[in-house]
Amino acid sequence: MGSPEAADRPVTLAVANDFELVVRGVARMLEDHGDRVAVVELNCQTPVAQEVDLVLLDTFAQQPVDQQAVREALGNPKVGRVAIYTWHLDEHLIQDALAQGVHGYLYKGLSAEQLVGAIERVHAGDRVVSRARRSQQDGETSGGDWPGRNEGLTEREADVLALIAQGMSNEAIARQMYLSINTVKSYVRSAYRRMGVASRSQAVLWAVEHGFNPSSKRITGSPRD
Repeated sequence: MGSPEAADRPVTLAVANDFELVVRGVARMLEDHGDRVAVVELNCQTPVAQEVDLVLLDTFAQQPVDQQAVREALGNPKVGRVAIYTWHLDEHLIQDALAQGVHGYLYKGLSAEQLVGAIERVHAGDRVVSRARRSQQDGETSGGDWPGRNEGLTEREADVLALIAQGMSNEAIARQMYLSINTVKSYVRSAYRRMGVASRSQAVLWAVEHGFNPSSKRITGSPRD
């Protein structure tokens, strides 16, 4: 459990994902709770560079349980605890993540207040796992940000589009995201309608023009910078 001294200061947090817009979006969502959670580093494809209580691994455009990312975070001596932040609540994914040693598995449908509470519990020593009814997962969006949001894409449509932009087939996306092929096709169709495109090549061009390129840098300092 956390020490009494730890309760007198905010939990220091690093948010990690390959997309700058995504990590900044999570940081903005938590801004109103700065007395409880302090986002001190935003990471794009780079290891955490300063000591933090917890790393939140956002799974946008990544495998729901990225074993390499988990290993690197758990093995980083600057990191206290590790939690995955995801839409994917399949039980085998949760058990896989827990078996790797993560300390939290947190649902993207949580409100900012709920997410902060879960982060505090993870920091205090609890192993926190989100579980939601399947009906709660369909059509929801998180309070963060992602490429294509301003153009009307839901986060999960954007998630699929980011993988299309990386050259992945629908079948490969279904395997990576642990979704049925029909679910992936449904996201593709709805994304195409929102983008006003009719082909995969047009979708890739649209994605490139709207910020679907992973970043390759670490962002330090205030998330407001």
